[in-house]
Amino acid sequence: MFQTGVSVSPVILAVNNLFKRYGDLVAVDRVSFSVHCQEIFGILGPNGAGKTSTLEMIETLRPIDAGTVILDGLDVSSHPRQVQQRIGVQLQSASFFEKLNLKELLLLLGELYGRVVDPLELLSEVDLQDRAKAQVEQLSGGQQQRFSIAASLVNDPLLVFLDEPTTGLDPQARRHLWGVIRRIRSEGKTVVLTTHYMEEAEELCDRVAIMDRGRIVADAPPRTLIGDLLASGFKKERVERLANLEDVFLHLTGHALQED
Repeated sequence: MFQTGVSVSPVILAVNNLFKRYGDLVAVDRVSFSVHCQEIFGILGPNGAGKTSTLEMIETLRPIDAGTVILDGLDVSSHPRQVQQRIGVQLQSASFFEKLNLKELLLLLGELYGRVVDPLELLSEVDLQDRAKAQVEQLSGGQQQRFSIAASLVNDPLLVFLDEPTTGLDPQARRHLWGVIRRIRSEGKTVVLTTHYMEEAEELCDRVAIMDRGRIVADAPPRTLIGDLLASGFKKERVERLANLEDVFLHLTGHALQED
């Protein structure tokens, strides 16, 4: 992970005073943060905190009311097309054509981007090369999530956005997907993800921004945030056990991914 006190990669995403209002509701209230190249950056927060609106403005999917977003040196509002060529956005399984298999879907997405892609190479990135001729509806939940990530890589993006990528997955599938995300980062890409799993954020993210009521209330590496909380005198009401039920499950069934 990135650590305080060492040289920092160049900033690939800079969000400054981002603001979004829906009628009387202020959804995003002057949010600012930056993401460095090859970083896994997490955005955490309760439902309604403004995470989705923030990401959609960055991804050019929703107009920006005020503030600026600079992605790879480009102003998102002024150069949306160029920005779209530089990012990958995770799609939900319902977004894919039902009659096409995985290989055909990736070829079609490549055509939409004006790129010639190697679908088997993309499927290999997410360990689905043996399901190339399957349709999305024939995949397990974990496989569908991995395919959605493969689809987000079609245009060879600099920055990949993953919205709660492991929601609904069993512990084995979730941890396997963590490995996929780390592999994407190791190949030179930057990842921005949202998650409701605090363990996931602590395990994967170099830094996290915590949002509440449209504002960033913390932005630091997970270990720093935990250390600051302990230094303030915080103590849990009960001592955590050395193991939990998920540890039991993985110990008994193994960490290896089991798929039909």
